[in-house]
Amino acid sequence: MLPIELIEEKLKYSFYKKDLLQLAFTHRSFVNENKESVKEHNERLEFLGDSVLGLLISEFLYNLAPTLKEGDLSYLKSRLVDASTCFSLLQKLEVEGYLLLGKGEMMNAGKGRETLLADLFEAILGAIYLDGGFEKVKAFFFDHFDQIVYEIIKQPVKNWKALLQNHYQKKMQKQPHYKVLFEEGPHHEKVFCVGVFLEEMELGVGRGFSKKEAEQSAAQEAYKKLT
Repeated sequence: MLPIELIEEKLKYSFYKKDLLQLAFTHRSFVNENKESVKEHNERLEFLGDSVLGLLISEFLYNLAPTLKEGDLSYLKSRLVDASTCFSLLQKLEVEGYLLLGKGEMMNAGKGRETLLADLFEAILGAIYLDGGFEKVKAFFFDHFDQIVYEIIKQPVKNWKALLQNHYQKKMQKQPHYKVLFEEGPHHEKVFCVGVFLEEMELGVGRGFSKKEAEQSAAQEAYKKLT
């Protein structure tokens, strides 16, 4: 069904259990349209891969920066494991075209497509972890993405929430608060719209694949209005 050897060549990893690779590239929509021949989709692997990614990045940052405080480590980790980063890393592997989708599932440009491919990336990590263990998936990750990880660390995005909070704390002795305005999309591709408010006044609105990402986006919009 999949060109296994070609995908392994792109991943630079040969699976002992080829069915794990097949599963990683099987989307729920494909199963729904092929129930007689395909029984499982990749969401469980995605769940596992998300945790594996978090652990390997946490270990890497812990060893790399022994003087960084927990809050700074958490902020760097959030940047390295968020959906937009996973999407970018998946694109570097050049395997997105092999994802098995149902005919009704559109690979649209924009957030829906990014979510599908970010999920695929996590499913691949989960599959490699089950196939070869933690050291194998860690070697795979840093063999492919070592340079990208260091670039992200060297040029971290500003913590817009902290900047906005500091501004209003100094100027008005008040702190902004955040509220989810609405959510859209299916559970596995949910997009959050969050507003940031000072008392009842709306300062900015942002969107993201997680509440934290949407809050940062809202804070960025609000802070840029100030400047």
